[in-house]
Amino acid sequence: MKRCPKCNRAESDDSLAFCRADGTRLVSDGSFVSEGAGTLRFDSAPVTGEAETRTLPTGEVPGRPTTYLYLPRGKSTDAKNSIAVLPFQNASGDPDMEYLSDGISENIINSLSQLSNVRVMARTTMFSFKGKDADPRAVGRQLGVEAVLTGRVVQRGDALTIQADLVSVSDGSQMWGEQYARKLTDLVALQGEIARDVSNKLRVKLSGADEQKLAKNYTANPDAYQSYMKGLFYRNKFTLKDTEHSVRYFQQATVADPSFTLAFAGLADSYVTLALFEGGAPAREVMPKARDAALKALTHDGGSGEAHAALGYVRLFYDYDFAGAEREFKRALELSPTSGVLHVRLSQLLNYLGRHDESLAEMRRALEIDPLSLIANRGYGERLIDARRYDEAIVQLRKTLELDGNFALAYSSLASAYQAQGDYAASVGAIAKAYELTGRQEYAALARESFAKGGWQSYLRAMMERRPESWAYTRAAYHAALGEKDEALAELDKSYENREPFLIRLKVDTRLDPLRSDPRFADLMRKVGLPQ
Repeated sequence: MKRCPKCNRAESDDSLAFCRADGTRLVSDGSFVSEGAGTLRFDSAPVTGEAETRTLPTGEVPGRPTTYLYLPRGKSTDAKNSIAVLPFQNASGDPDMEYLSDGISENIINSLSQLSNVRVMARTTMFSFKGKDADPRAVGRQLGVEAVLTGRVVQRGDALTIQADLVSVSDGSQMWGEQYARKLTDLVALQGEIARDVSNKLRVKLSGADEQKLAKNYTANPDAYQSYMKGLFYRNKFTLKDTEHSVRYFQQATVADPSFTLAFAGLADSYVTLALFEGGAPAREVMPKARDAALKALTHDGGSGEAHAALGYVRLFYDYDFAGAEREFKRALELSPTSGVLHVRLSQLLNYLGRHDESLAEMRRALEIDPLSLIANRGYGERLIDARRYDEAIVQLRKTLELDGNFALAYSSLASAYQAQGDYAASVGAIAKAYELTGRQEYAALARESFAKGGWQSYLRAMMERRPESWAYTRAAYHAALGEKDEALAELDKSYENREPFLIRLKVDTRLDPLRSDPRFADLMRKVGLPQ
């Protein structure tokens, strides 16, 4: 038995680490979170970099990793009232309808996640199984849940058919199955209906507040909703081109329904993301648009966690308003305490302020909620780098690559860790691999050839001269590594004038350590509003 010290809520599920009502860490008799067969959990102890691994039972999900990180020992997991929703299959025969099956899956996950008595595996973790032809029972055992929901979506004209099936993990039996035949215009209400039916089959007693959440329709305009789902589909691809597509679809959704809160929040997030891509849109161009969209979302629904989170990103990456960003992220978490993404965002903020213990704790919370998220796993490694815990960071990033060996950002982070350790050959090898995975073969070749010919200094010079799309902040990091302090500080001043988003990394970026003794660097830290 565990209890929330804030609201005094009792939780009989020993696998929970945080209160499902307000997100506060639960307290108990001191026993660890459980270790079931292949179950992924994190304890609250400091990370030491020593990863405990375990082999998953024979027959587990094909293509999934056979080892994982930080599996604490303890009692068996109580999986009651817990569910994983596998991405629904697009059975329409039309790849352009993929947005529909993905969107339905995501929105059912979101609907179930709002229920106070159901533990739901996060979207990112579940979409790691997309296209894998995964066995539902094996997935459920790996994730330590009671049931797994699968589905097929067929759309023909304005006719929509959804087949949903709930599988018991304990014995593989079908707990429930239903076919829903509706008009496409009924999609918004249908997803809430499916979530309600699933919760009933899990024998979850819904409160009045839960019923209201499932019944809530964010828009009555079917065209707006379809545009919104397309926006989500492209935003979740996390490329510059796809993010540009997402902006267009979110804009269409807000035009079709000017009071559609989620569409405005999605638009704000996509504008911010455009500014976070190196070579993407200038911050001064898109960040004011992001702020405007987030504020419009809050005007229509002040209780939208998505909107508060989007505004928090603007406060953080553009306004350099760290106190304001923290307020927005914490308010978002009050409204959506089981969101792994929000814990990642709060962790980013705390990290940039140098509050490393708090930041790493937030990342552990994110990973408890979303254990197979590549972004969260790589982010944990990044936070360890910024805390100067390089060996641990390398362990974490290598384990991230066990989840997906083609995850370019993990290689980029490894390059930073190796650079900080002075292992320049390994750093160049990792960044070259990242370039290859993102289709920039010419940069990969340049990195390897310049290092082979003239070593680290030659590599730095070559990369700085051949990357005109780089932020001023990135050029400053190259100059700092070359020992060119004046040039580095001049670039940082340009970065400040351009309101570049990653200037907020000044306090923690290991690449800028050669500049820290210069009074001009301290002055810039004060201008940005970072603690000394």
